Amino acid sequence: MTTEHHNVRQHILDTGKTIILGKGFAGVGLNEILTAAGVPKGSFYHYFKSKELFGVALLEDHVEQYLAQIERLLGQQGRNAAQSLLDYWASWEDSSAGYSDCSCLVVKLGSEVADMSEAMRSALLDGTNRIVARLADGIVQAVAEGSLPPTADAAHTALALYQMWLGAAMLTKLRREPSALRAAWRATVAMLGLPPDTQPRH
Repeated sequence: MTTEHHNVRQHILDTGKTIILGKGFAGVGLNEILTAAGVPKGSFYHYFKSKELFGVALLEDHVEQYLAQIERLLGQQGRNAAQSLLDYWASWEDSSAGYSDCSCLVVKLGSEVADMSEAMRSALLDGTNRIVARLADGIVQAVAEGSLPPTADAAHTALALYQMWLGAAMLTKLRREPSALRAAWRATVAMLGLPPDTQPRH
């Protein structure tokens, strides 16, 4: 893939993501995305064979960017593994700023695409599995260094936490206030065996 090809493809993905985060996948037509991106419709099919495959690429790109964000948070200098994990969970409130919207495509599209497209459902499932696996690695690291108490099953804990935060993010969109995220924080602290007065870093 040439640099120009990659840049145009990425520009279409970035433009589409912004619009789809606001309207959902089914509610957005290709013409709206391509007009906003300034790309001719004929050129779109040079990069993506269909809207569905554009959706698959969009989700895969989102997961890669999201995993890179996790790596940055979990690899911070001067923060132990437990502190870095808590920074990750605290970032969920930042991504739900305004409470009526969310910058996470998993929250926005999870239910919608599961019934719409098997290819998109599969891409999203694979992506969330990778996210949970990385969080489980973070828990294992925190236990090994002693910043978290031992846990019987890091993979189960990571999955339970991720599922809880997804639900909290969805409730936050409905309620348009942060009580679900605050409750998820308290439950996370308890599940990780940390003091109940543990607060996110500001």
